[in-house]
Parts: sequence; C-alpha cells; structure tokens
Amino acid sequence: MHRVLGDRRAVLILIGPALLVYSLIMLVPMVWSLGYSFTKGNPIDGFSGSGLDNFHRLFTDPDVRHALWFTAKYAVTVTVGQVVAGYLLALLYVFFLKRASALVRTLVFFPVVLPTVAVGLLFKNFFQVAPQAGPVNSLLNSVGIDSIDWFGSSGHAFWVLIIMDIWRSMGFYAVLLFAGLVDIPEEVLESARLDGASGLRLLRHIVLPMSFPVLMSSLIFSINGTLKAFDSIVALTNGGPGNSTSPLTLYMFQTSFTYGDYGYGSTIALLLTVVCLMVTLVVFRVSRRDLTKD
Repeated sequence: MHRVLGDRRAVLILIGPALLVYSLIMLVPMVWSLGYSFTKGNPIDGFSGSGLDNFHRLFTDPDVRHALWFTAKYAVTVTVGQVVAGYLLALLYVFFLKRASALVRTLVFFPVVLPTVAVGLLFKNFFQVAPQAGPVNSLLNSVGIDSIDWFGSSGHAFWVLIIMDIWRSMGFYAVLLFAGLVDIPEEVLESARLDGASGLRLLRHIVLPMSFPVLMSSLIFSINGTLKAFDSIVALTNGGPGNSTSPLTLYMFQTSFTYGDYGYGSTIALLLTVVCLMVTLVVFRVSRRDLTKD
C-alpha cells in the first residue's frame, strides 16, 4: 500500500477520474457563476459587462438583507431542532429501546425518503384553514379556539416551516447520531456507572464528550443543508406571504429565472457560498476543542 501511495502516477490514476468529475460538476460551474457576477442579462437577451454594479446593488438591496436574515434565522432554528431531536431519539434508541429500536428507527426515518413536494402538500392540508379546516384547526376548534390562518402571516408560516423540516429530517440525524453512540465502548459506560455516574452526569461527562465528533458532523450537515434550503420552502409557502419566508436560495432563483437577471442572481449565489464557507469554518474551529479534557 505504501509503495502504491508513494507512486505519483498511481495516485494520479486513482484520484484523477474522481477529481475530473468533481471539477466538471462543481468547480467549473462555480467559476462560470463568478464570471456572470460581472455581467447583466440572460441567454435570450444576451450578456453585457456591468463591472461591480451587481456587488453595489447587493449591498444596498433591502430584499437581500431580508432574505439573508430569514436564511440565518431559519438555518439556526432548524439546525438546533434537527440535531437536538435527533440526539434525543438516538439516546432513546441506545439506552432505552436498545435491541427493540429497529422498528422505531425505521418508522422515524420514513419521512426522510418521502418526496419534498408530498411532505409540503401534507403539511398544507394539516394546517389549512379554508375551504375546509385541516386537522390542526379542527383540533383548535374542538377546544374552543378559533381557526388560525397559518399561511396568512409570516410568523405562523415560519413556524409551520420549522415544524415540517424538523419532522422530515430528524430521523436521518437520529440514525447518524445513533451510529456514533453505539461506538461508545460498553466498558467505559460500565466503569462510569461503578464510579457513581448515572443519568445526566453520565450523559454530561461520558456520552456527550465521546459522541462529540459525530455530533459536530451532524451540525455541519444540518447547517449547510438549511442555509441552502429551497425545495421544502417552495413546496409549502413559495416564499409567502409576500416574500416573508423567502431565503437567499429562492431570491436567487427568482432573480435569475423569473426576472432573467443572471448576473445579479449569480452575485446572490456568491454571497450564499461565502456565508456557507464562513459558517463551516466557524463550526470546524469550534469542533477542534476536545471535551474529553474537561
């Protein structure tokens, strides 16, 4: 193995095809999009140079500020919800259900494989107010509370989005974190119990530090996915009411393909890329702390 990895030609043959595919699919479009940021127009009307006009517009556009704020608020809320719910489910699987957790894991994971549009339609029907009250409003009516137009205000629509995305994806993070928890040696847990650690003390001083790497991996998966959320929001609210639930991804899509401004849309995409990179670097920096030394 050492001889193979020490041969530059062998290494090039092994990683060359994958590197070529990655470059064609990821790097070339990124560079192409960066070039569009200095132009205005679209493929039908043609392109012309615009210099730094798109970047000036980016920093003065109130819609970008609103979309960026919504993206940050949505990403933080959903990430915390996904990871916390997934971790609690993983703890349930490992320490309570144990071998009987297979069926529960399958049922909780099932929403992950459902089409996003189907999940969006399901939650629309759950929370609808007209022409017929959905199950949620019917439940409220049964206890004497008036129906709520969940998609008629930005606050209600935001929380319906949060609930839907946490419900849809917590099964994935539960399985991911479950895989990390089962790798904790039983001897370590038993020794901690003999030393008097149990319940929250066992979780705080043994389980959490030893599952920290997979917890950080889940956090990176989640924050990067939620920052680029698009399909679930389009399926449920399409950015409404108005543009109150419109993230950067949806604003970028509308700018590029609805209004035909590829240059400014690419500039918004560049902003989103920078935000994702900065957040990932911050998470990696935090993850370098070793909790087992505490």
